[in-house]
Amino acid sequence: MTHEVRAVGAPAENAPLERMTIERRNVLPDDVRIAIEFCGVCHSDIHTVRGDWGGVPYPLVVGHEIVGTVVEVGANVAKYSVGDTVGVGCLIKSCGECTNCRSGDDHFCQAPGHPILTYSEPDPFTPGWTTQGGYSQEIVVTQSMVVRVPDALDKAAAAPLLCAGITLYSPLKNWGAGPGKTVGIVGIGGLGHMGVKFAKALGAHTVAFTTSPEKVAMCKELGADEVIVSTNAEAMKAAAERFDLIVSTLPGDHDMNPYLNLLGINGSYVIVGAVGMMTEPFASYNLMRRHRSIAGSQIGSLRETQEMLDFCAEHNIVSDIELIDADGINAAFDRVVAGDVKFRFVIDNSTI
Repeated sequence: MTHEVRAVGAPAENAPLERMTIERRNVLPDDVRIAIEFCGVCHSDIHTVRGDWGGVPYPLVVGHEIVGTVVEVGANVAKYSVGDTVGVGCLIKSCGECTNCRSGDDHFCQAPGHPILTYSEPDPFTPGWTTQGGYSQEIVVTQSMVVRVPDALDKAAAAPLLCAGITLYSPLKNWGAGPGKTVGIVGIGGLGHMGVKFAKALGAHTVAFTTSPEKVAMCKELGADEVIVSTNAEAMKAAAERFDLIVSTLPGDHDMNPYLNLLGINGSYVIVGAVGMMTEPFASYNLMRRHRSIAGSQIGSLRETQEMLDFCAEHNIVSDIELIDADGINAAFDRVVAGDVKFRFVIDNSTI
């Protein structure tokens, strides 16, 4: 059995988003039905609906930075109750049985076709359907893929934590950002501004890298201990071999060599922003002579996401946002592509 909900989605590739009606399944025994209050706008949403990453099934509703209120629970649900504030991120299903899932790394699920993304994939619960995301009134998600949003967090500003937040929190934790460490965040946008906030709160000496001298004051307001303008050759030279960890949010192919030179012994350059091919050459000697490494990271587990939300509540961390209504989504997409947002758009889903 299903029920209809209002949504805003893409009817076809490169078509403007429009209001539409989609079907949601009725609640199964392990399900949580969530009235969506806010949903963040991620650049991944734009790439997906515009066909930048390959063909997707249309019509398609995107959105994977979801915050809302539980309005119904299935018979087997014990973790959540009606009225709870919860979140849903990039994933709506993992197998729960493979080695990675059992170890808490459900985002690395090894089962064929898993993990299942919140939108644009075959729906494992309703054959013939496509998973549809958070630009909608409601979503129904199995309880294991839902996280609790602490009451201390502003709901709208917490929404981007479900993707932008965990994308930065996970590598900072995994690569040991903390007291006594010097951590660089490259690119201070929707992802990078969260990296500065997290690295500082974790206790690391936090350095923001920007190409724009006019952003220096803004980076310090976010919590950066230092700001390096990466186009300043002398400043980059003076920072050689200082860093334990550099997290790059740069969105595409780029020259890594200037940043590799900044890493000390056993330092790591972790890429979270560039999801395509990296073709710029780098000098392997730059890695070998200091035990340096290049690594990648993408979102995090449900366990990490809940840990991050609790950490945010403890340290009063949320995303810097601009709240929009449903009629402003297409304009927001264009502004994200143009880099004209400080730092994330969030949809008020009551306007859908």
